[in-house]
Amino acid sequence: QVQLMESGGGSVQSGESLRLSCAVSASTYGTGCVAWFRRSQGKEREGVAILDVEGTPTYVASGKGRFTNSRDNAKNSLYLQMNNLKPEETAMYFCAARSHYNPSCPPGAISYAGAFSYWGKGTQVTVST
Repeated sequence: QVQLMESGGGSVQSGESLRLSCAVSASTYGTGCVAWFRRSQGKEREGVAILDVEGTPTYVASGKGRFTNSRDNAKNSLYLQMNNLKPEETAMYFCAARSHYNPSCPPGAISYAGAFSYWGKGTQVTVST
């Protein structure tokens, strides 16, 4: 069974940066459509970043220019670099992968968590003022 495990979260102050990592147990799941979602206390789950099979990223509007989504196939890992973090971005961050049987990103995947079959347990990001 494929497993994903996030790391790199922590507590930072507003304006600081973090780099999240996601280790994927099988490369076939990491090379397709992959994503980062987040969930804040009392809020809906929100798509943060999508990376399609060609390596083209899509970001939540508030993260454009500050977030960078990437992968390293040799290490079976995904990364989310988040610069100049804001307090409202405090959340549990999850990485997710789509089934390798249908690896392409569907339209609007950043707003459709159901497109992803496999999820990590999350890593907490806390941004203080």
